[in-house]
Amino acid sequence: MKNILITGGAGFIGRCIVRKLLLKGYNIRVYDNLSPQVHGEFFQIPEDLNKNVDFWKEDIRDKESLKKAIENQDIIIHLAAETGTGQSMYEISKYVDTNISGTANILDCIINSRNCVQKIILSSSRAVYGEGKYKCKIHGFVYPGTRKESDMKKGFFENRCPVCGMPVTLCATTEDSMLHPSSVYGITKQIQEKLIQVVCSSIGLPYVIYRYQNVFGAGQSLSNPYTGILSIFSNLIMQGKMINIFEDGLETRDFVYVDDVADATVLGIENDNANNLIFNVGSGSRVDVNTVVNILEKAYCKKTEKKITGDFRIGDIRHNYADISLINDKLGYCPKVDFKDGIKMFADWVYLQNCISNNYEKSLEEMKQKGLMK
Repeated sequence: MKNILITGGAGFIGRCIVRKLLLKGYNIRVYDNLSPQVHGEFFQIPEDLNKNVDFWKEDIRDKESLKKAIENQDIIIHLAAETGTGQSMYEISKYVDTNISGTANILDCIINSRNCVQKIILSSSRAVYGEGKYKCKIHGFVYPGTRKESDMKKGFFENRCPVCGMPVTLCATTEDSMLHPSSVYGITKQIQEKLIQVVCSSIGLPYVIYRYQNVFGAGQSLSNPYTGILSIFSNLIMQGKMINIFEDGLETRDFVYVDDVADATVLGIENDNANNLIFNVGSGSRVDVNTVVNILEKAYCKKTEKKITGDFRIGDIRHNYADISLINDKLGYCPKVDFKDGIKMFADWVYLQNCISNNYEKSLEEMKQKGLMK
């Protein structure tokens, strides 16, 4: 059975993938620096993983350690990354160093060291699309750029046609859509993709790139205030604190349950139809923020004060949801968990946790100080 190295394998998505691969009999090596921002200060590797995987507490930026970790590995699943869209706008070096240099280190090791790597799988992000795909009645498919601050200050949050300025209709984002990320995080994911494509193609190494949508589910970080609105809102509801709903609450995201994401990732290992392709991984549908809050309140049987403030963050997008027809056609992927069922499983898990974050307000204050939240 193949040996698989998973960078960032102790993270939320990584742990789910690891468990599925262990059930299939793969030999797993996890490489993770256990960042306190992501895992919390007192994170412990779950016992079932600690006993059954070869765990390396190392940093993706340490090339010498990475070189040793890659030895005798047949497949690399590269998940390790900094992931906070908002934080990336003012922790620029941190995101570039980890996401871009870390990926470059992996490719350096593959090219310049003896190894038996047969395939590399990259977790990318819907953030590479920026505002995604729209249709203008006059100009057809268009890709709006960053929304104007002057419009948003007036309460106009929807996108306009970048050619004529007229209202546009949202479309599902296909893999061949324009890439124009609106955050530093999105830029780093786009560069990761290009590095993998160019280098792997030059040496004949198969790759698979997955553009994950908003992944959620049992096991996600409840302590990281920079990413994951479901965790952030859950913390606020459980503490009885007010929820500040940005913009008008009608902004939408494609939420996909972590088990579906893990299943898609495993397909990339086992199905050569995935080789050298890029796939969206999502639910193929969208949910607005107001609806998210209402469903969470029902799941926790708690009401909390909500305020639609009109606040907005520079770098946030208005809408995005995935067209998943390509991954369905090529790999037979079809998400099994709908949003409401996923929220029920997530909330049941949250009830059992002791970790409640008090850092969300601090993260918002940081963005205000940097002029990135209005």
